[in-house]
Amino acid sequence: MSPPLVLGTRGSALALWQARHVAAMLMERLGITTRIEIIKTRGDRIQDVAFAKMEGKGFFTKELQEALLDRRVDLVVHSLKDLPTEEPEGLEVVAVPERSNPADLLLARKGFLESTPENPMGVPDGAVLGTSSLRRAAQALALCPKIEIKALRGNVPTRIAKLRDGDYDAILLAAAGVGRLGIALSDLDTIELAPEVMIPAPGQGALAIECRTGDELTRPLETLHDHEVATHVNTERSLLELLGGGCHLPLGCLANTEPGGIRLQAVLGEVDDEVANATVSRVGAVAPNPELAAKACFEALKAAVPSITGP
Repeated sequence: MSPPLVLGTRGSALALWQARHVAAMLMERLGITTRIEIIKTRGDRIQDVAFAKMEGKGFFTKELQEALLDRRVDLVVHSLKDLPTEEPEGLEVVAVPERSNPADLLLARKGFLESTPENPMGVPDGAVLGTSSLRRAAQALALCPKIEIKALRGNVPTRIAKLRDGDYDAILLAAAGVGRLGIALSDLDTIELAPEVMIPAPGQGALAIECRTGDELTRPLETLHDHEVATHVNTERSLLELLGGGCHLPLGCLANTEPGGIRLQAVLGEVDDEVANATVSRVGAVAPNPELAAKACFEALKAAVPSITGP
């Protein structure tokens, strides 16, 4: 019997759920056993600084990739939205096996939110909204300019606990993470934000399995790849790459398949240093393939946002 593959992951509750989920897929579909190895990343170690204040990219991925290159692990599981578009030499994403609900979720104390056509988020003036995502902050401020944005760090259960403890009036989270962990929310107001209200991050809700390039041990994992999901997230990440951005860029985009090809919706925010004021530019395009859809949205954003440069 072959020894188990070593699967690297972060140690948060959500990361471990995702790692165990992929491990179960490997056993059920391919008969491959795994051993999970927890690796702490820079993003895990630094909890007292908002993401926007942290320099560089790959806050939740670099150490996992280093473990792959050092052969301490055979594969790693990422939340795709955390993975920079530039792949280190010697590594490749061999499979994007699935995507859960890509939407953002707005949570608040019971009875706090009052959604209206003019204010679809339902967050009242003066409310303290928790998020460390410039993308979420920009879109929230554009809709509700009189709210206060307060940095929110920690894993998913910790963030929800801070809301329940009264540190925030409302918070924004990825619906996929809350759903995967099965967290009960009956004591809270909950609104799933449609893309017309808030466009999610590129690749949000999708998982990525990364391995060493050409590694025969992990070649069977390619069969877990979902081509339709990959087409959508690759479209979104192509736009992210054209804009030269990482986790800090206030970019939201969401792709889906339509009869005319790939439809890509995108939003780019501009936020001041205090994260108190923001403007957003929304664009969309339908094109025959991911590259053309991403390029069309890029050109539309260039026309709308003078600070954008590029090919």
